[in-house]
Amino acid sequence: MTLAATTELAAATNEHLANLSNTLIYSAMAVYTLAFFAYITEWIFGSRSKIGRTAAALTEGADAKAKAPAVTVKKGGSTAVLERPKVVVRAAVGQRDVPDGPGAHGGDEQGDLYGRIAVSLTVLAFLIELAGVIARAASVERAPWGNMYEFNITFSTVAVGVYLTLLALRKNVRWLGLFLITSVLLDLGIAVTVLYTASDQLVPALHSYWLYIHVSTAILCGAVFYVGAVSTILYLFKDSYENKLANGGKPGSFATSFLERLPASASLDKFSYRINAAVFPLWTFTIIAGAIWAGDAWGRYWGWDPKETWAFITWVAYACYLHARATAGWKGRKAAYLALLAFGCWLFNYYGVNIFVSGKHSYAGV
Repeated sequence: MTLAATTELAAATNEHLANLSNTLIYSAMAVYTLAFFAYITEWIFGSRSKIGRTAAALTEGADAKAKAPAVTVKKGGSTAVLERPKVVVRAAVGQRDVPDGPGAHGGDEQGDLYGRIAVSLTVLAFLIELAGVIARAASVERAPWGNMYEFNITFSTVAVGVYLTLLALRKNVRWLGLFLITSVLLDLGIAVTVLYTASDQLVPALHSYWLYIHVSTAILCGAVFYVGAVSTILYLFKDSYENKLANGGKPGSFATSFLERLPASASLDKFSYRINAAVFPLWTFTIIAGAIWAGDAWGRYWGWDPKETWAFITWVAYACYLHARATAGWKGRKAAYLALLAFGCWLFNYYGVNIFVSGKHSYAGV
């Protein structure tokens, strides 16, 4: 076979793999849509059990109080029966003792069934999307992170992977499914309509093993930061709901049905803090790896390029959040606002800088 024929065959194979990748991505979107409706159905069925859960909680509290064992005390020749003293347990200063909600299904069997179906569909869609990302990589014969389209499809895949990993570790995070899948569908919709770029080779500066190290860690950090941001937003809503109840207010029926099934605000706050704190060292490594790569590609480690600058701003924002979270006066809502500001910096670093700002990192295009 001649060189021209070999080249033509390779080009045809790569085009076939690119088309296969596109088909798989669209198929994943279809399955994600089914998962979205299954998650919606779980929340709908879960709302039916609100009255039953409230009555059960009141009954359980009354029964516990009635059955609380008394304390028998002997004094002299007589016997006195005293009520067992009430013990109040507080997790931390300033936190309310509010139990976690039952989850989206709200204790309803049908709701739980649809929730399990939704998770199964999410797993299937994740595998299809992962296959699409791998096919894209095979079509370009490199890591599929050379432009915003490839970054988007990989980012959404990793975000779903983080969610499924938490579920596999038996973490109570199924309440996150609806919000995650909604944003994943939006992300993929933008990717295939606005950001799509045909398969192409990288510029010479990107032909480095640092592409696999730097960009892969950036994608993983972004996916984890995203999960932390979603839990932070839900924390703000749940905290407002609990504050209103504590002050004698009466939230609306929809807010009550929705928010009472989420974990307590203290649990959401702790979850978002831990997940952001866990990935922050990796984000630090991502910036260092990028600087080393810049030294190899451009002969300088740091040049205050817009992408480098906003990566550093994002690092500072998350560092301020973690410091504030460790300071007593900045826990709770103030720290949560800082977390959302930090994630906003990450989003601008990706979308804003790539689309609206020119720099050395503008090689990938849209």
